[in-house]
Amino acid sequence: MAEEVENRKIVLKRYIERMPVESDMELKVGGRIKLKAPSGSGGVVVKNLYLSCDPYMRGRMRDFHGSYIPPFVLGEAIRGFGVSKVVDSDDPKFKRGDIVCGVTGWEEYSFIERTEELRKIEQDDLPLSYHVGLLGMPGFTAYVGFYEICSPKKGEYVFISAAAGAVGQLVGQLAKLHGCYVVGSAGSSEKVDLLKNKFGFDEAFNYKEEKDLDAALKRYFPNGIDIYFENVGGPMLDAVLLNMRVHGRIAVCGMISQNSTSSPQGIHNLYTLIYKRVTMKGFLQSDYVHLFPQFLDHVISNFKQGKIVYIEDMKHGLENAPAAFVRLFNGTNVGKQVVCVAQE
Repeated sequence: MAEEVENRKIVLKRYIERMPVESDMELKVGGRIKLKAPSGSGGVVVKNLYLSCDPYMRGRMRDFHGSYIPPFVLGEAIRGFGVSKVVDSDDPKFKRGDIVCGVTGWEEYSFIERTEELRKIEQDDLPLSYHVGLLGMPGFTAYVGFYEICSPKKGEYVFISAAAGAVGQLVGQLAKLHGCYVVGSAGSSEKVDLLKNKFGFDEAFNYKEEKDLDAALKRYFPNGIDIYFENVGGPMLDAVLLNMRVHGRIAVCGMISQNSTSSPQGIHNLYTLIYKRVTMKGFLQSDYVHLFPQFLDHVISNFKQGKIVYIEDMKHGLENAPAAFVRLFNGTNVGKQVVCVAQE
């Protein structure tokens, strides 16, 4: 095994307060990395196989330190969830050849010192890339948000925005398995078709074709909404608030329409939380890690029985990671956006 190799990486060039574009990032070539973990470090050196593109990463492109996670360091490799193969280890919990999932760098090889953030993958016949999607943070977010935050009951009316994304597609399927009526919104006719014919939603609509979101929701939910899984914020949230049923629940997972601007829109209809006694709660999946084993059991079982399907949008090559990431914000990705850096 070579002691040292050239390491290509994707770095952030500047902090931004707008929609990200490819030129905000660049491929840096020429740095070298040792393929042996330093003795006494307790860390591991990994070869990155798959990288996850997630909306929360946009928040790390701002020079803002008041969030739950710090900004990226300019000129250094962007960090995010990935699936990797252990090249060398100074941690007895991991050995060379192990496949792991956790936070890594957007680069070909990474040295990871905080191995407590890594999870060893027990390989089976499922694609390794699913561990940054269906079986990773997005899937677990869907599971926690739906079951723990929304406390669903059979027969309830469920609405999901950004429903064709990495999280939304699974929320809808979990809701259907639970016996709920499910409607999703998305930004293209292709995605609407997927929601109804691939993921089994009862109904779906293209929000870009609706001049009046309040009227659209009343059309699909004449009796109101019990559960709203919030992914976008802005006008959609305002319209949903007018259509919630008494004692409804809103799980605030993300607000992608608001995190690409320095002037987020205000919400005008929060007063409905009072007289409808609606619970609206933000959450992070990392607060519920004790539930991860039962999440895996539940999702893997239903997936293998054909009761859950999952769609990935895979781009190949580290150099294509910036373009893949930008697809999250212009709506061109379909399903979970993943970058394949190398095959196992």
